[in-house]
Amino acid sequence: MADTPELEASQLFSVKGWVCLVTGGGTGIGLMCAQALAANGAKVYITGRRMEVLDSAAATHSPKGGPGKIIAIGPCDVTSKSHLSNICTRLSATESHLNLLICNAGISGPKAVPDLSNATELKARLWEKEDPSSWSDVFNTNVTSVYFTTVVFLPLLQAASKHHSDNHMSTASVIVISSMSGIMRGSQGHFSYNAAKGATVHLTKLMSTEFEKTGVRVNSIAPGYFPSEMTTGASDDKQKSVLEDEKVKGKPHAVPAERAGSDQEMAMACLFLAKNRYVNGEIVVVDGGVLNQVPGR
Repeated sequence: MADTPELEASQLFSVKGWVCLVTGGGTGIGLMCAQALAANGAKVYITGRRMEVLDSAAATHSPKGGPGKIIAIGPCDVTSKSHLSNICTRLSATESHLNLLICNAGISGPKAVPDLSNATELKARLWEKEDPSSWSDVFNTNVTSVYFTTVVFLPLLQAASKHHSDNHMSTASVIVISSMSGIMRGSQGHFSYNAAKGATVHLTKLMSTEFEKTGVRVNSIAPGYFPSEMTTGASDDKQKSVLEDEKVKGKPHAVPAERAGSDQEMAMACLFLAKNRYVNGEIVVVDGGVLNQVPGR
């Protein structure tokens, strides 16, 4: 039983002293999560392919006071086992454990809108605009890399349970950033991306079951429209993106919130899954209500 002060938000969601790693942490949703963790006391390593982006994000967004910090480590291509092993080795040299891994790195892939009723014309469009190699790239980055990233860090994650003997400490966990696109039945014009994110959703469930014996939880956040390089095409000098409300309102399907999600809303989802040790194998949708409007569930 908890005393009332133990239920203060500052107590419930503190990650002070935690060690975290976020892939694709230099921009977009990965950076939002890194900021949320660092703001609440964690040491957060961010990795990705572009070292200059990581360095800029860490310098700009690492808290100026308090114990939390954002640290760039890389570069790392998550589709490469040697890159992943190298990052794991480097982390192991300085950290005894890892409390949280966020698998966020992803790519969107080719786009071909299937809005034609003539099968010959539809075939021509899809056949010409997509190819197996681009599908492989999307699956390697969005699905395969999530698996191997999680596997390589399992020993460090398991070590977090040994590091904290207090039963009230949260066990180590993995948060996989999937997408509402992996749940809905519409392709949104990118079959490979939606199919890959569907696989990512199911991979989360598989890992949560199979890795449960290690004491490591695995959950997923399935975002809707959030500002990122994937949704806007660019970042500013602070590695942040802006997704205008009108662009969200202009989607072919309804977005009840009529806007993009905010950094704060992504931060809340991240901290919830990081700290609530009674949640495992869940897909938390943060989409402004989209999946209440389109076929999927």
